[in-house]
Amino acid sequence: MNKNKLKSYAPNARKEFIEAVKARANLLGFSENHIEPVEVRGDVLLIDGRPFPKTILEQHKRLKEKIELEGFNQLVEEVAYTWFNRFTALRYMEIHGYLDHGFRVLSHPNNGSIPEILEQAARVELKGINRDEVIEMKLAGTKDAELYRKLLISQCNSLSDAMPFLFERINDETELLLPDNLLHSNSVIRKMVTDTDEADWQEVEIIGWLYQFYISDKKDEVIGKVVKSEDIPAATQLFTPNWIVKYMVQNSLGRMWLATYPSSTIRSKMQYYIEPAEQTEEVKAQLAIITPSSLNPEEITILDPACGSGHILVEAYELIKEIYLERGYRLRDVPRLILEKNLYGLDIDDRAAQLACFALLMKARADDRRILDGNIPNLNLLAIQESAGIDAKEVAAALLPEKKTRVVGNTMLFAEMETQQVIEVVEPGKVSHSEVIGLLNLFEHGKTFGSLIKVDEKAVAPIERISSLVDEIIENRDLFSLDAAKTLQPFVRQATVLAKQYDCVIANPPYMGNKFFDSLLKIYINKDYPNGKADLYGSFILRNLDFCNKNSFVGMLTIPNWMFLSTFEELRYLMLKNYTIDSLVHNGRGVFGSDFGTCSFVLRNIKLPNYKGVFKRLFDKQGSVVNNEELEKRYFEEKLLFATSSTDFAKIPGSPIAYWVSDRVRQVFQEGKPLGDFAEVKRGMTTSDNNKFLRFWPEVSFQKSFLTAKSIKEALESKAKWFPYSKGGGYRKWFGYLEYFINWEDSGRDVIAFAKIINSSYTRTIVNIPYYFLPSATFSYITSGPFSMRWLPEGCLYDSGGPGVFSTEEKRRFILGCMNSSPSQIALNLLNPTLNLQIADVIRLPLPDYERLKTNPFLTTGINILVFLAKADWDSFETSWDFQYFPMLNALKAPTIEQSFLNWQTHCTAQIKRMQELE
Repeated sequence: MNKNKLKSYAPNARKEFIEAVKARANLLGFSENHIEPVEVRGDVLLIDGRPFPKTILEQHKRLKEKIELEGFNQLVEEVAYTWFNRFTALRYMEIHGYLDHGFRVLSHPNNGSIPEILEQAARVELKGINRDEVIEMKLAGTKDAELYRKLLISQCNSLSDAMPFLFERINDETELLLPDNLLHSNSVIRKMVTDTDEADWQEVEIIGWLYQFYISDKKDEVIGKVVKSEDIPAATQLFTPNWIVKYMVQNSLGRMWLATYPSSTIRSKMQYYIEPAEQTEEVKAQLAIITPSSLNPEEITILDPACGSGHILVEAYELIKEIYLERGYRLRDVPRLILEKNLYGLDIDDRAAQLACFALLMKARADDRRILDGNIPNLNLLAIQESAGIDAKEVAAALLPEKKTRVVGNTMLFAEMETQQVIEVVEPGKVSHSEVIGLLNLFEHGKTFGSLIKVDEKAVAPIERISSLVDEIIENRDLFSLDAAKTLQPFVRQATVLAKQYDCVIANPPYMGNKFFDSLLKIYINKDYPNGKADLYGSFILRNLDFCNKNSFVGMLTIPNWMFLSTFEELRYLMLKNYTIDSLVHNGRGVFGSDFGTCSFVLRNIKLPNYKGVFKRLFDKQGSVVNNEELEKRYFEEKLLFATSSTDFAKIPGSPIAYWVSDRVRQVFQEGKPLGDFAEVKRGMTTSDNNKFLRFWPEVSFQKSFLTAKSIKEALESKAKWFPYSKGGGYRKWFGYLEYFINWEDSGRDVIAFAKIINSSYTRTIVNIPYYFLPSATFSYITSGPFSMRWLPEGCLYDSGGPGVFSTEEKRRFILGCMNSSPSQIALNLLNPTLNLQIADVIRLPLPDYERLKTNPFLTTGINILVFLAKADWDSFETSWDFQYFPMLNALKAPTIEQSFLNWQTHCTAQIKRMQELE
């Protein structure tokens, strides 16, 4: 598939569809700041002097109401998206020959410039098309555009019975906003045909890629800031590469099937299936107890709670189909069974859910040509709706017009002391007003919380009762309650899906750090998912496990920071305590381009303490970026396999998912003492505006600077303005990267005042002031290379990017020597192999026995020599404020500059060699 071509086409298509819909809306009298009045004259509707058929009056009214409710630009974008989805569906169906009349609607099989349906208009049979009228329009020779518009609308209306979720009802108001000039060579339809390769439309996967690329510009608009509820889909949607989807499906659904039927021929069809590791006899016995002796394909349920355009469900369809066929079902019976009994999907994006429904129906249509005729399958794939703006009491009253109440309590002598209460009386098995109101209130913020909404067990029975009542009213078309029932129906359906538990929950959930949550989402997640609050995907891990039946499977693709970072520590503890990692693929960076890295994994919803999961590592070096195709190739390399149990992870502080670690290294963590026992590690300040308060040292006056303040008091008494400031820096051991000065005049008067303006809680940014000017050791938070620590003399302030390690001079030397050693690098890579080191990782680093080593000559003398040599090297360049002269021109001077340079080069090499020997 030519994804580059799709990536180029879809964002431009979004802009062009929006402009085309906007132009059509302007023609109908709608603009961002004005709505033209309409006038009816006989059979003509006049809008700004332009005549239209009076028949569009009702549609025009509905369109006007929508614009007044949603806003012009919001509606234009929504309708543009709708028509893009419809044309995408028509393009896929025409190429696959799924349209009943057999003609192409958007293109011509011989690459003609006129769509085949227009060329063959007299032979087309569609709902609402009169053949005589068609012939008359064709003969006129000037009405091709009008006729094609009519054919397109009729085609959409003809598909509304089979796919109401995408083509909606006949005479929908979006019909009015179908773009004009569709036969032009640069029309939105023509570009869809010419700017994409027909070969790419052979796989239904194209639907997902087009969806992601279509919203990519919108994603760029909203990413990197607090995300509004309506922008969550654009900010978080990522289309999952096919090989990762296959891994998740085959190692959850496939694993479940093979556990019961180990000799199943389906194994040969699962290319991405990972064979389980060899287990102990104890674990084998546990697995034998929990593995069912038989499985009924019709009872297996699979949920994608953030289904997007349906890619995961499409792949699940393929595997569950193979299961049915292996059990002897007829192929023509299988698609309907899968759609109605096996597959479930939820999303907050209406348009994405449309495409997911379409993709699944197309998979079914490939196996059963009758699936779109007559009795259309009832898909369990829903866009979650929210009830904000719906009067719940009014709906309850309309649905249940007869409400019985009674008064309880005692009546006191004085009215103000009355304790009477009116309560609702409900017959057993009947629906109450409070239950209807409770159901609607549950989804007040449905578009924000989505699948994270939990349905209490006590609510399951009432939801079932409401569902039966709603179905009965709609079936009997009870005029008094019909509108209320239709209002309630989508909420009943989504509550039913949310209340179920499933055999496999598979998802690529939304990724969004909590700093981008709006206040509503932050409050909700802090309350309901406190252990997953660091990122939206963390909450989805917990929700997906809740969705699962006991001993069922959760398959997910996420960012890998949950595996290591201290902010996810509680989530890891919970996962390792209550669940089992069955397999995990550590992809590294490259799945989504130059990303933050990903991992895909499968969890069992049961705790098997000594079960050895299988782990794959697809990258060589932390931070390296490999393209998606190369990662897929590496997936099949056996040398990248590891087998580790959850019990092993707990042996390292913080329980990082360090699957590659040897038993000896784990033993080191258990025997060593954490660095935090020897020193305090403190985060430095965040100025909120470095350009305002920091300067390189040559930019300031040394007459206004003070380099050796021993305390806050001495700095204040010096009346100086500029003081040394450590920002961390890159890779350099022992000494260096002292380049900046900070304006800390009058104890940081200006910095603190500015911080107060930027953030009322300024003490969260200007932190640990009592430690300023004290000698320490420092390191950089962010580094793509090896870890390094440096001696920081007294007189310095320090930055949030370069924390300080504070202790006695002897212990600082000990820590400096340990931290700059190879074993420490190995240990840090286990605690946090990401590019962003955390203080919590450093303080957990295991150090050897200080009492035994404190008299070691390397600690007492060797480290001082290393610091001295590193400082001498740093001061050999003009970038140091202690620079005096170039060694090659003074101490190493020779008759010529060339010989001086060679002497200096030899001197540096000798110094480096000496430092290496000391280390």
